[in-house]
Amino acid sequence: MFTLTVRDHMMVAHSLPDPFFGPARALHGATYVVEAGFERAELDEHGVVLDIGAAGTALAEVLGQLTYRNLDEVEALDGRLTTTEFLARWVAERLAERFEREDLAAITVVLREHPDAWASYRLRLRW
Repeated sequence: MFTLTVRDHMMVAHSLPDPFFGPARALHGATYVVEAGFERAELDEHGVVLDIGAAGTALAEVLGQLTYRNLDEVEALDGRLTTTEFLARWVAERLAERFEREDLAAITVVLREHPDAWASYRLRLRW
């Protein structure tokens, strides 16, 4: 399996209104380093998994929907606890929509919230 990974970042505000999250129940900021890995069983006719520029642009555009926003006010996320894990899946699904015509096997999104803490989601597309 071949993988191409691109990286970007986003800064957001949100709250996690459940007693489980302790002080994170209150509105707070988060800066995520976001990595998107695109997997393909075989390289395409150009010898690549995906055009690296297209992958980076797509990631920037998806993150741009959330960057510098209060996620509690984003209609598409209404009623959801915007945990790091949830956001990793949300980003992976938006990226999959942009590359649905590619022969990708999976997309893995990693959100690094801190140098010592991160979460990821792997979206299988084809097997």
